[in-house]
Amino acid sequence: MMIGIVAAVAILTRLPTLVHVAARVIVVLTAAGVFFFFFWGSSFRFVGENDVGVVIKNIGAALPPGQIIATDGEMGPQAKILGPGWHPLLWPVIYNVESQPVTEIQQGEVGIITTTDGKPLPPGEIYAREWTEDEFQQMLLAEHFLGAGGGYKAPQASVLTPGKYRINPKLYRIEKMLSTNIAKATVGIVKSNVGEPGAKDEQPTDALVDSGMRGIWRQPLLPQIYYLNTKALEVTDISTAKKVVRYVKGGSQGEEQEITVRSADGFTFPVDVRVEYEVLPQQAALIVANFGDDGTVLQDRLNSAVRAIFRNNAETLRALDYVQQRSAQETQSLALLATEMEKVGLTVTAVRIGDVGDEQSLGLLLKTQTDREIAVQEQKTFEEQQRTAEQQKKLSKTEQEAKEEMRLATAMYEVQIASAEKEKKVIGAEAEAEAIQIRAKAQAEAFRVVSEQIGAGNAALIEVMTIVGENQIPITPRVMVSGGNAGNPAGDETTALIGTMIDTMIQRDVVKPAAPAQP
Repeated sequence: MMIGIVAAVAILTRLPTLVHVAARVIVVLTAAGVFFFFFWGSSFRFVGENDVGVVIKNIGAALPPGQIIATDGEMGPQAKILGPGWHPLLWPVIYNVESQPVTEIQQGEVGIITTTDGKPLPPGEIYAREWTEDEFQQMLLAEHFLGAGGGYKAPQASVLTPGKYRINPKLYRIEKMLSTNIAKATVGIVKSNVGEPGAKDEQPTDALVDSGMRGIWRQPLLPQIYYLNTKALEVTDISTAKKVVRYVKGGSQGEEQEITVRSADGFTFPVDVRVEYEVLPQQAALIVANFGDDGTVLQDRLNSAVRAIFRNNAETLRALDYVQQRSAQETQSLALLATEMEKVGLTVTAVRIGDVGDEQSLGLLLKTQTDREIAVQEQKTFEEQQRTAEQQKKLSKTEQEAKEEMRLATAMYEVQIASAEKEKKVIGAEAEAEAIQIRAKAQAEAFRVVSEQIGAGNAALIEVMTIVGENQIPITPRVMVSGGNAGNPAGDETTALIGTMIDTMIQRDVVKPAAPAQP
């Protein structure tokens, strides 16, 4: 603009030297054109592609009291912003244009919005309500927010998720914070400071509300990343992993002191206990409502319940009965403790009892019981030995009876076998005698037939020769026979032959070796 004024003045200085009116008119018009050109050019403002142009008007009507951003051309910061490029009619004297970088939210971040202008919040409200998805982009336009949108001058429940935004930095103040990451084996319980009230009274179970309402949300946030306004929505992480509390002697870091109980018969002794518990996701909100988190207050409540239940149980039993009924005590204690802690949102899954008593508290009692048990076991052993001996005696008797029965059966079989053998021999002898008799008859009949044909002497001689041949009897006469029988010449030969046979038989008997003496 100054260049235009200087150039116009320089052109007008030539007017006195000009005589003709037409020339003077041309000079004036030229000066006016030069001034107008530079005057118009001075109204252009440039905004870069990564910037936002904020317009501040220096003249005009004053803003209403309490208003910061102008919506109707009043003096001051204007609601409408300038985008990238050249923008005319923004003369330097009348307007100032500030270039601000666009608002960028990185991954893992969330933008918390606070507006500097708008309607006042209703009484009792701390945060402006959350914008719906449909109206979100519109509400980021300052002119809409302060006009038809009816936005509130207050911290906003809505947030900016990762990305770039062209918003009026005079109206929207952005605070960058980390997004909410619910880790594994954990749930997030939301206490909302915005929305319609949902709790009816001060009871913890009634203090739980549905998501979107003011109060402790009943539904937990499951493990993942959430873009939440952690100022309007307070998130408490609750572990859902199983945990074990140990009540042991000494109670080192992370452990509790052992539980001391007193029995019905007056013995006081320690009990080593393990309690396993967990917080179910659907019960986590109740934990927050009762204890604020799953830390010290919850632990103290659990410890108190555990000690009370174990002491009450021990009061009804004698010391030895308590020692001998450890498994029953585990079951009973688990049932009582689970019922008690379920009321406040804790799930007890197991109760384990380790050592019961020690040498100082129950040593003498346990020794007496041990001696008695040993005596009982010895008596049982003796009785068992007696039963074993009786069984052995019965077994021996049974075995002997079995052997005798076997011998008797063997004898009976032998008798039957001997009888059969006897019968066999008798039958064989009878068969042999019958056979001999048959052969004798056959031979006699044959001899008779031969005798009738050749005579008795000749038949006898043939028979004798047959015997000599079969038995290999030498026939050289060793016996002399004198005399004769004129009437029967064959008789002499027969007599001589018979004598020879008798001599041979005698010799065989002489040379036959003696049989060995019988022992």
